[in-house]
Amino acid sequence: MAFSFSSIGVFLSSFSICFTVLLYSASLGAEARGPPIKPLCSLISKVLFDSIFLHKDDNACPAKNFYSYESFIQASKAFPGFGTTGSLTTRQREIAAFLAQISHETTGGWATAPDGPYAWGLCFKEEVNPQSNYCDSTNKEWPCYQGKSYKGRGPIQLSWNYNYGQAGKALGFDGLRNPDIVSNNSLIAFKTGLWFWMTEQKPKPSCHNVMIGKYVPTEADIAANRTSGYGLVTNIINGGLECGIPDDARVNDRIGYFERYAKLFNVDTGPNLDCAYQKSF
Repeated sequence: MAFSFSSIGVFLSSFSICFTVLLYSASLGAEARGPPIKPLCSLISKVLFDSIFLHKDDNACPAKNFYSYESFIQASKAFPGFGTTGSLTTRQREIAAFLAQISHETTGGWATAPDGPYAWGLCFKEEVNPQSNYCDSTNKEWPCYQGKSYKGRGPIQLSWNYNYGQAGKALGFDGLRNPDIVSNNSLIAFKTGLWFWMTEQKPKPSCHNVMIGKYVPTEADIAANRTSGYGLVTNIINGGLECGIPDDARVNDRIGYFERYAKLFNVDTGPNLDCAYQKSF
């Protein structure tokens, strides 16, 4: 097998990132007198990341060269529970589910796209043609600022002033006064996606807890048929528009990405892929 200097450089860069995280995790494990936590980069290499997002840096994608593997791994350090909880299968399935959801949110794919519709995640970093500035003026805790738009940005397409305010407070940036940073800074962009994934916003559970099996349905959840699985994650993210609708094209797109990624991770998707018969939160 022949290697180019560029491919060797990519391998060494990826190895360096993961090796640094391994040393850091090992030191934490020693201090805690427990086994070291295997870092995210041990489950998703740059090669796998690039094979998942085949076209994210194409000229056709407005987010070309924005969503880097290095930023993704660096952002994950702020959320040490992501991709590190549960069995190997559970960890891989959670990573695949997160990447699938952000792929749908940023998709540039279409039915006859090269390599299929599910090879075009992370193509956009800003919402196209937003219908409003996504300001909930009734929310006094996280007030909107004049001239600012809280449209979808970043991998999870963070939107609404209350999400920008909370994410900014948690991550150390001014989301209300400077929402554009989410589409200008790759590291912050990935952090907002992981923040949304990991954070419980009652009555919604966190996507993380659903995917690692720690979701405990309430009586209201049971009555609403909100069963644990990838479909419930879709409900958390956009249930008001997509759930309770059999064979919804948007839900099917989310599932298509997840099925492709789960196969690349060599894991099954688990049950309850859609939210067709779930009531939204």
